[in-house]
Amino acid sequence: MTHADEFHAPEFHAGALDPAAMREQYGSTGLLEADLAASPYEQFAVWFAEAFASGLQEPNAMILSTADAEGRPSARTVLLKGYDDRGFVFYTNYGSRKAGEIDGNPHVCLLFPWHPLARQIIVTGTAERVSQEETAAYFHSRPHGSQLGAWASAQSTVVGSRAEIDAAYERLAARYPEGEPVPVPTGWGGFRVTAQCVEFWQGRENRLHDRLRYVRSDDGWRVERLCP
Repeated sequence: MTHADEFHAPEFHAGALDPAAMREQYGSTGLLEADLAASPYEQFAVWFAEAFASGLQEPNAMILSTADAEGRPSARTVLLKGYDDRGFVFYTNYGSRKAGEIDGNPHVCLLFPWHPLARQIIVTGTAERVSQEETAAYFHSRPHGSQLGAWASAQSTVVGSRAEIDAAYERLAARYPEGEPVPVPTGWGGFRVTAQCVEFWQGRENRLHDRLRYVRSDDGWRVERLCP
């Protein structure tokens, strides 16, 4: 190994945080097969209601992971805006990075990281665009400012300054004042993630967590337990 290749451990200043020393002991309350609902969507509804009742901030926030045609992944937080036995729905600009990657590779992953409850839900499946009618119904339910924001931002594209975004918003606000209907932007809409697997993760003592996973089969859903 040459001198240039020598490895030097990073130096930490006094008082630096050591993540290796951070440990949280989870509770003894577990998750058993007998506790589960018949489908992952029903079980999600139970845990989602409990997360909301606990006061958890934005329990509908979820991490969406996608990958491009070369398999290079990317992730970001989006908001769940609907769910039923067809899947989980979120909305975005169809010109965004996430939308472009989904159009080229529909396989995605959703993660609900409910850390205060020592719970996670991991959804793997495929995403497809919702209908224009469904998009319009949701768009017109949004606050007026959010409707204008969807027009003002060409999501994921490079912009010269914050001032450009603010100016675009102000022009739209003058064109569509409060109370004036705002049309649905072209190139904006929803995606529905149809689940193939849904894992419910419950933190347990000594890192012996409960992990129960629903897997779609020809006969419906089967449940399997994973080692922690």
